[in-house]
Amino acid sequence: MPKTILVTGGAGFVGSHLCDALVARGDSVICVDNFNDYYDPSIKEHNIHPLSARGNFRLCRTDITDAAALKETFDEHKPDAVIHTAARAGVRPSIESPFLYTKTNIEGTINILELSKKSNIRKFIFASSSSVYGLGKVPFREDSNTLDPISPYAATKISGELLCRAYHHLCHIPMVCLRLFTVYGPRGRPDMAPYKFMKSILEGEDIQIYGDGTSQRDYTYVGDIVNGFIAAMDKNLTFETINLGNSHPIPLKALIQTIEKHTGKKAKIRHLPNQPGDVPVTYADVSKAKRLLEWKPKTDLDAGVKQMVDWYTSREASKHL
Repeated sequence: MPKTILVTGGAGFVGSHLCDALVARGDSVICVDNFNDYYDPSIKEHNIHPLSARGNFRLCRTDITDAAALKETFDEHKPDAVIHTAARAGVRPSIESPFLYTKTNIEGTINILELSKKSNIRKFIFASSSSVYGLGKVPFREDSNTLDPISPYAATKISGELLCRAYHHLCHIPMVCLRLFTVYGPRGRPDMAPYKFMKSILEGEDIQIYGDGTSQRDYTYVGDIVNGFIAAMDKNLTFETINLGNSHPIPLKALIQTIEKHTGKKAKIRHLPNQPGDVPVTYADVSKAKRLLEWKPKTDLDAGVKQMVDWYTSREASKHL
């Protein structure tokens, strides 16, 4: 049965792909985004432009820290469910601007949860992050008793999860917290390594690597992530925290080699010192996702990078038509 689903951060990377999938299957989608200047807002405009003509899509240019404006959105559209992906993202910027991250990621999340409570939302899904595990033992498991955040961003994501648990206890709203592992693919965030490296390699510019290139990330294709969100929306779960990752950590050097393969160009690498807040490896145990969501990643790095490069080169070519 189609639902009315409010997607915060719906014009962003993961959010816009989610809106695409939900609209395509017939749900009514309320996209909430403030188009801030963390990166070029025109990228977000481009992300959601194809949806603007769809009758079951509505765009609300609203900041989640503006409780009054958010209330108007909830009152007008009366969503059945919420997928909360809006956040200030990025480990390194959070070290420089911790108050901004706290305001958006904690205060903004409380605003969404309060309105969800008052609106009798039937399902709430929170986009968390693998960064909550910090320097924990790999592979990262949801039942680990040790969460070890080493950046303000990671701490705000743990705070978001704890707020979800508290509101679930108080209001009995079914909730799922999804811990996402390094998402990449078409429309990727410009500040993330897969996009930055691809763009620099194609343009013949240096790419900056922090450390020696042996750090590993569990790169997970955005289409697989979206499938995980939809499974979490559709399954009858009460409160769960679930990893969504590729469960196959890839060294940074291997990511660069894969991008070189699909761009046909050689990277110019410049090494820099390791940065505070970075972890050496992320690695998801996804057995819980398989068991509860019947979900598993389907896209390996080679196929995912090819799709990312094809999207980017097609987009750049269209600018010159």
